[in-house]
Amino acid sequence: MGGIDSRGTCRSDFIGVREAFERNFTQQLECGAAVAVWVDGDLVVNLWGGWADAAHKRPWRENTLTTVLSGSKGLTSTCVHQLADRGEVDLQAPVARYWPEFGQAGKQDITLAMVLSHRSGVIGPREPMSWQQVTDWDFACEKIAAAEPWWEPGTAQGYHMTTYGFILGEVFRRVTGRSLGHYLRTEIAEPLGADIHVGLSPADQRRCAERVNKPHMRDLLTDLNAPTQPTSLADHPKAGMAVAMGFLPDDEISSYDLNLWRQLEYPGTNAQVSALGLATFYNALAQEKLLSRGHMDLVRECQGGTETDLVLGPRVADHGWGLGYMLNQRCMNGPNPRIFGHGGLGGSFGFVDLEHGIGYAYVANRFDATKSNADPRSLALSNEVYSALGVPVG
Repeated sequence: MGGIDSRGTCRSDFIGVREAFERNFTQQLECGAAVAVWVDGDLVVNLWGGWADAAHKRPWRENTLTTVLSGSKGLTSTCVHQLADRGEVDLQAPVARYWPEFGQAGKQDITLAMVLSHRSGVIGPREPMSWQQVTDWDFACEKIAAAEPWWEPGTAQGYHMTTYGFILGEVFRRVTGRSLGHYLRTEIAEPLGADIHVGLSPADQRRCAERVNKPHMRDLLTDLNAPTQPTSLADHPKAGMAVAMGFLPDDEISSYDLNLWRQLEYPGTNAQVSALGLATFYNALAQEKLLSRGHMDLVRECQGGTETDLVLGPRVADHGWGLGYMLNQRCMNGPNPRIFGHGGLGGSFGFVDLEHGIGYAYVANRFDATKSNADPRSLALSNEVYSALGVPVG
């Protein structure tokens, strides 16, 4: 598409962000997108533009919602960390302390920290489940509880693509008596006025952007020539991906019933957000409104990521994992190696920079499945934020 005139607000000293945002539509084939940035508690950028659908019939609006897929994990992790920060859970305690059934099949010593850092080995059951079965939260959790880990817990890293949300979500429910999506809405989103959702109401679904150019996971597995039912991770270099994707409800459910997929709660993968909502969430972290500074220093300690990820492969080593967040150790998303946040398949990214007081979010509806950790569209924007603050970028 041709160039666009972005809508929204941008403080004059951050004009480079607006210029980079508009260039993304001509140079990076953007369809619809938004970016929002808070610095030291001030909203300095709140821009949107383009189209919410592939046919260019619905303009992108300030309150347009879009899926951030694994960007959901940053929201989920924060809910769990609030419990830990208040002393209601111990991150070094076994998951089975809070969810006794989980201790089956050699999982009795798996800790919450192992799950948060993708080191538990519980990336999916041995037997595939139908999409209808994965819509039943209790049934899915029963299958995860009975599953054996795919490697000795704590000895390796492998991205918990979907089980992440189920394991942490079930622990959260056992401890609080509430679903994580309900807690996110009532205890975080509504008090902050942040437009972030895990489990979307029918009325809010009308605001959702269409997913443009999104690959289907089963097509990705076919392209990778990965086995659909591996018996071990040694079966194929991409066997870990096949296991994790085989338990991924997002594509199958949304293919049959997109409204149902948005309505259900999958805390690891199906958050729907506006850019302003996600940036407001990360700004609340920057302002120490959600977690204490001491706890945030804990969550951004690297738990691994320098070795090859058994699900995603070597590319994940570019950032490393904290306790539930992507880190920036190699400065793949700006010049501060201490930021933490989460990206998602398709290119969305949100982060908090405690040193510079930044809460940042970029969302879009045109997917680029190859660049979820360092998408050039988002990186161009965040680099301009730092340049405006006088922080050198690479």
